[in-house]
Parts: sequence; C-alpha cells; structure tokens
Amino acid sequence: MVAPTITDVTMFAVCPHQPECSIAIYLTGFQQAVIGLGTLFMMPLVGNLSDRYGRKALLTLPMSLSIIPLAILAYSRSRNFFYAYYVLKTLTSMVCEGSVQCLALAYVADNVPVRRRAAAFGILSGIGSAAFVCGTFIARFLSTASTFQVATAVAIAGTVYMRIFLPDVAVEESLKTPILCRGKEKIVADFANEISPIKSEQIFKSRPSLRDMLTMLQSSKIFTQAAVVAFFLSLSDAGFQASVTYYLKAEFHFNKDQFADLMVISGVAGTVSQLIVMPILTPFLGEGVLLSVGLFFSCAHIFLYSVAWSFWVPQFLFITDV
Repeated sequence: MVAPTITDVTMFAVCPHQPECSIAIYLTGFQQAVIGLGTLFMMPLVGNLSDRYGRKALLTLPMSLSIIPLAILAYSRSRNFFYAYYVLKTLTSMVCEGSVQCLALAYVADNVPVRRRAAAFGILSGIGSAAFVCGTFIARFLSTASTFQVATAVAIAGTVYMRIFLPDVAVEESLKTPILCRGKEKIVADFANEISPIKSEQIFKSRPSLRDMLTMLQSSKIFTQAAVVAFFLSLSDAGFQASVTYYLKAEFHFNKDQFADLMVISGVAGTVSQLIVMPILTPFLGEGVLLSVGLFFSCAHIFLYSVAWSFWVPQFLFITDV
C-alpha cells in the first residue's frame, strides 16, 4: 500500500523541491544491500526456529516488527522521522523481508496434503497478488499521510487476526523433509530418497550455519545452478527496483498516483500470470523453457526502460509484465 508513496516521501525528506535526487537512489540501494545480506543469514534461522517453535510463533515476529516503520511515517514524514524510519526499516526488514511469505507457505505445507499443495500455493500467491492490487488501488485515492495511517492499521489488524484465529501446529515432531543437515552425506542421501523418516526427524536440532548452506549447495548440481540464476536475477532486479521510480519521476515527472496506476497494472498482470498463464503453458513448454522466456523478457524490459522515449512506454511495459 505504501509503495507508490515512498518515492515522494524519500525525495521530500532528502532532496526537497528537487526533481532529481541521486542521494535517494544511493540510500535505497544501500538499504537493499544491507537487507539482502541480513536476510541471507536470518531467513534460514527463522525457518529453522519455526520448525522448532511453530509457524505461528515465528510469524508473530516479522508481522509485529513491520508495524514500527509504518507507524513512524504515519505520525510524521519530516526529515528526522524519515531517517528514523530508514534505520528501523533496514533493521526490521532483515527479519521481515520474505519471512511472512515463506512461513505462510510452510504453514500451508504443514496443513495441506501433498497432492493439493500446488493448488494451495497457487491460491495463496493469487490472494497475495490480489491484496497487493487492492492496497495499491486504495492508495491511489488517499493522501500520503492517510496511506501510512491506513497501512499501519491494516498491519496491526492482520497481526491481531493471526494471533487470535490462526491455529498453531507443532511441526518438529512430524518433519519429513529435511532442509539443513549436519553433513553433506545426509543431504545427498535425502536427494536420493535414502533417509528414513526416523533419521529425518532429528535434522533440525541445531541452528543453521553458513557451513550448512554451503553443504546444501554442494549436494546438488541442479540446486546450485538454480541458486546462481536466482542470485543474478535478484541482483539485477534489486538494482532496477531501487532506481526505476526515481528515474520515472525525474524523466517523466511521475507522482504517487501514477506510480499507483503502474503498480496496479503490474499486480493485475502478475495475478493473471500466476493463476491463468503459468498453469496453461507449463504442461506444454515445461519449467525450463518458461524460465528462459521469463529471463529474456526481464532483460528486454530493463533495456526498454533505459531508452524509454515517452511516458506511455513504462505503462506498456507494466501491462506486458506477465
């Protein structure tokens, strides 16, 4: 909900009354780099602790922490409050960035039979995309102050709802698929389906370490290749996301409302892609071909953004961002 407004808030606090602001881009890029490094170490830890203490208990942490930065900008968007938001957002996002989605998927996997998990994951992703579209659409008609206030209230309501109505499930005793092991041999055996359920129940007894992650990468060539692709894709996407809104604002004088329009278009395209296009094309083309096509169009989109000659070019690119 706050994504369309954060560019204007950042530029007003860092470079007031200026159409361009390179400092804002540097701050955003630095923030994403720190968050990415923190997430690299925090995500396995959060996932491991959720196996031990339950998904609900660990969901409470990122959902509660995400309220604090929103509440700061809901109160004031002056320079001092913005920098307080910037620091707290960077720190809290190390835990919150991606944790809610991953824990939600893990919760679904714990409570849905194997044959129905793919459909459940698709529905969950579709609901997330629909929520993004609705939140962005609402922000289109709210003032900047009201946007942060409503976002804070919604975040609080979501946390309270989760704590009251979401049933907790102790998953440690029923673990069947280990993610982190103490040695390479156990992981290789797991990929070969040679670990018995009794042994796999003892996998998550220690906190994940850097050695665990490296061992996991070494255990499967396919997994390593997928991790390399994901790394470079995330690297380019992070740089693009950190600068595209400032580029559009400087080049075409976009504001909050136009950013909201673009994000609504992108959200609708993502929903259509996840719920309609992907299920139809996957049986015919296969995951590898679809991945190649997606990577090609991602590169083409970024290139066309860099040479955009009119305001309608970004709009067209968002429409075709399926």
